[in-house]
Amino acid sequence: MLHIAICDDETVEINYLSDLIRTWASSNSLDITLASFNSAESFLFTYEDMAPLDILLLDIQMGAMDGMTLAKHLRKSNDNVHIIFITGYQDFVAEGYDVSALHYLMKPVKPERLFAVLDKAAASANILEDELIVQTAEGVIKVAHKDIIYVEAFAHYIQIHSKAKLLETRANIGDIAQTLGNGFAHCHRSYIVGLRHICHITKTEIILDNGAKIPISRRLHKDISQAFVKYHRGE
Repeated sequence: MLHIAICDDETVEINYLSDLIRTWASSNSLDITLASFNSAESFLFTYEDMAPLDILLLDIQMGAMDGMTLAKHLRKSNDNVHIIFITGYQDFVAEGYDVSALHYLMKPVKPERLFAVLDKAAASANILEDELIVQTAEGVIKVAHKDIIYVEAFAHYIQIHSKAKLLETRANIGDIAQTLGNGFAHCHRSYIVGLRHICHITKTEIILDNGAKIPISRRLHKDISQAFVKYHRGE
């Protein structure tokens, strides 16, 4: 999960950048959270309660507190967030070195320039695709975690239902759950579900984005519901 924020005092610019960021994330099959703020003050008011931020697109010229001042304040406690300045002027480029800005983008921002900078930031943030290696009758196969919809356990083997195909392997569902880690949860003693693929949770079953319906145990209903909400909040 990549956590991104935009801080700009122009609503039109926020909407434009948001659309570009979502397009970029979709084309790279990345899960993101995206927050927007119309002032440095509103960003600082919310910042402490946000998930750890990976990328901040920051307008330099704003109201009472400008973007450069905000960046310097942020760097006092956070050296990890990638700051991308958005500006209509080149006068502030030298100051960017003081806050280790990743890049400057001039307004109007060109999509290809923004995508290239986001690629750089994502690579630096180590947003890599996790994969599960599965031993099947056909040989060793790897499947991306994001493509695994759900896992079902039987007596001596498990089935991994992915977007591309159905895989069977001899394994313990508990071991698979540990390997998959965040983004997955037990909804039944015989099922692990990919949280990103859940469309709807009822009292007795989970409806997934491929149309499949899998059971949910009464004991785990609260846990899976909370996990689903937290996942999509980026927590």
